[in-house]
Amino acid sequence: MKGRVYVNKKKIFVLVLVMTLMLTGCGQIATLENGEEVVAKLDGKTITAEDLYSELKKQGGAVTLTNMIDNFIVGKEIKTDDDAESYADSQLSSYKQSYQSYGQDFGEALKSAGYSGEDEFKEELILEYKKNIVTENYVKDEEISDDDIQKYYDDNIYGDIEARHILISPNTDDDMSDDEKTKAEEKAKKEAEDIIKKLDDGEDFAKLAKEYSDDEGTASDGGKLTVTYGSVVDEFWDAANKLKDGKYTEEPVKSEYGYHIIYRISQKEKPKLDDVRDEVIDSLVEEKMNEDSTLQTKALVALRKKYNLDITDDGLKESYDNSVNTALSNNTNQNSSN
Repeated sequence: MKGRVYVNKKKIFVLVLVMTLMLTGCGQIATLENGEEVVAKLDGKTITAEDLYSELKKQGGAVTLTNMIDNFIVGKEIKTDDDAESYADSQLSSYKQSYQSYGQDFGEALKSAGYSGEDEFKEELILEYKKNIVTENYVKDEEISDDDIQKYYDDNIYGDIEARHILISPNTDDDMSDDEKTKAEEKAKKEAEDIIKKLDDGEDFAKLAKEYSDDEGTASDGGKLTVTYGSVVDEFWDAANKLKDGKYTEEPVKSEYGYHIIYRISQKEKPKLDDVRDEVIDSLVEEKMNEDSTLQTKALVALRKKYNLDITDDGLKESYDNSVNTALSNNTNQNSSN
């Protein structure tokens, strides 16, 4: 189910350790003759704090330790601001609505997952937001070169195009048979071709747009619109970008919306790189994060090094190294688009 809160078994480890520390502080733990602290007795057998620690280490100890470390250093690195609060509130609201839509109790789901309530869950959402900021900053500093920026600028930044268009949409619905849909498509294409013939005969584009276009947002203004790269479907942009000023498409341009006839008025000068540099970097960050799911691990490893992380327990150190290496080798976004 969308929005499910998964049980975080790592929290059990933390709770046990906290309980152990509390008991130690209150002087409620018995000791053996050799000084070892006893946390439980059963039928003559004793379980010491060291026994408990050794066992818990094997059951996700390195992961829990790493989470505790990250909570601390990420909190120091990124302060909670209005954006973080807004993100957490939005996500929390989305989770609650999802559970309500299925008739389930969100509060009970949180308790089942080990959270004391919404406030604790919200803190985890804020931490998630901060980790994303840490990752974005890492990508900007370590993963994006000047060559990357220049190439993206060359390939993806264009001047806006002033244009007019006429959209002829096929009159179809889900209840139609495939044959009926095909006939509706053919009819729409034929109508678009007939309009192009009218243009060839010298009729006014704006007048025809007002009369025939199915695009309610532009038809009343003679089909006029400003086209920005990325703001329209690729088929529309490619056709408009190839046209010369004062020319229209000689064949209908097919897209998911129907058949377009496009008239290019003019194109603005391409903005200078310095003026769109931040926009380019943000786009590259998003692109790289979608392509490589290991970037957050890399970012957090780098941040731990910045804060001089030193795991002194050899067993935990080995487990930590193994978990990092495993995470770095598992790029779940490879060869996929998100």
